[in-house]
Amino acid sequence: MIKIYLSNEEYHYDIHALVKAFYPEDQVKVIVQIPDDNTVSESDSDEESDMDMIFDISATTIKFNIIKNSECIYSENNNVDTKDKKLFKNNLKRLIYHCLSNFTGKELPWGTLTGVRPTKIAYEMLEQNKSVDEIKDFMKEQYLCSKDKIDLSLKVAEREITLLHEIDYKNGYSIYIGIPFCPSTCLYCSFTSYPLEQFGSYIDEYLQALFKEITFAGTCYQDKKLSTIYVGGGTPTTLSAKQLDQLLTHIRKTFDFTYVSEFTVEAGRPDSITMDKLKVLKNHGITRISINPQTMNQNTLDLIGRKHTVKQIIETYNMARELGHDNINMDVILGLTGENVDDVTYTLNEIGKLSPDSLTVHTLAIKRAARLNIQKDKYLNMAATDVSVMLKIASEYAKSADYLPYYLYRQKNMTDNLENVGYAKFGKEGLYNILIMEERQTILALGAGGLCKFVFHDENRIERVENVKSLKDYIERIDEMIERKRIFINNNY
Repeated sequence: MIKIYLSNEEYHYDIHALVKAFYPEDQVKVIVQIPDDNTVSESDSDEESDMDMIFDISATTIKFNIIKNSECIYSENNNVDTKDKKLFKNNLKRLIYHCLSNFTGKELPWGTLTGVRPTKIAYEMLEQNKSVDEIKDFMKEQYLCSKDKIDLSLKVAEREITLLHEIDYKNGYSIYIGIPFCPSTCLYCSFTSYPLEQFGSYIDEYLQALFKEITFAGTCYQDKKLSTIYVGGGTPTTLSAKQLDQLLTHIRKTFDFTYVSEFTVEAGRPDSITMDKLKVLKNHGITRISINPQTMNQNTLDLIGRKHTVKQIIETYNMARELGHDNINMDVILGLTGENVDDVTYTLNEIGKLSPDSLTVHTLAIKRAARLNIQKDKYLNMAATDVSVMLKIASEYAKSADYLPYYLYRQKNMTDNLENVGYAKFGKEGLYNILIMEERQTILALGAGGLCKFVFHDENRIERVENVKSLKDYIERIDEMIERKRIFINNNY
């Protein structure tokens, strides 16, 4: 464990995130209190720590000590004087970064950026008509980003701006509909999802509650254009063909599709997909689907709890193509337990034979609630290595196969402080992915665990309204979930 002692709670998140980026394997605890003599003795501590970091921050200086075994092994004292609060925070993070980099000998590819949307900086600067060179200099000097990550941010932001200017996103809104059921729970998963075997009996009740919320959503924005609809999960194709048909029929009769550019269903798990379900999707005009292998190595699939075979992935994909699905995404995860560079190369080669329309490359992020974290001692000797190399191989593969990067985001606890990148063939990008990640449009999120984001462009303001995550609570409290949205919309529009 690493303990961080802070004199100023205001910088709690930023400092914790930066220290965690340098020490991803360690538990990091923050204590908002500075020891009297700027050192820590064992008697001061209620829990044993491997190392203590003390950040004494004033309006003009930062004092930084690293204590190990009651002895100061690293010390810095720097001036950070500025009256601009944002500049102060950026200066503070750069100083801490340099201290930790000097101490550990490590550099982080994204520098001091710890948020989930690093491309937002490039996007906003492009909108302000800043030149490419200005943006590159700014990201390097202000955030210490590497050249590769700056170049990637610019490529993504340029593509995002082009795509979003093709739709009237400021005067529109999008819908997310969550189906929180899965065939099984994957080892790394922390999403709101419920294994079919234990929770399948709730599906009909859940759908009735969801239909009620969908009906309400259809009354919310009579004066706005609906841009995209995304049905995710969980795994939406866990529903039977009949249930899926009922859901899509209800969506179709509730919303005006005049301006809808994209209607996505995340089919996801190959073991949940059948010919009948693919026909239902096609009959309802679904424009984009996902068939997500995560890996093409059977041993890894078995280990992480995916109850399907590599053969099923290929068969399901070919079946979708035969039925005329012409925009198919596939997801892969880099850094899966037990995998190495050769395994990732093999996966990409096998996916290349299928040639999906888009490829989303995730870097493993181990969330607190995932079994891989809860049971981490069991998998310590199976951790993936060379994940940065894997990501580079994936990037080179995408470029060679004519995929363009079009959206990017990061998560907490990502392996090697890296990122997730969505690649697509020209014209096959997922617009919803851009809208949600760049927070460019109001998203009405329906279903258990749904998180609405209301975007007010004129005020540079984003507000959130959440649904409960519990399946049982959602069913029983659906009227309350609807009323939360109704009150917010009535008070803000």
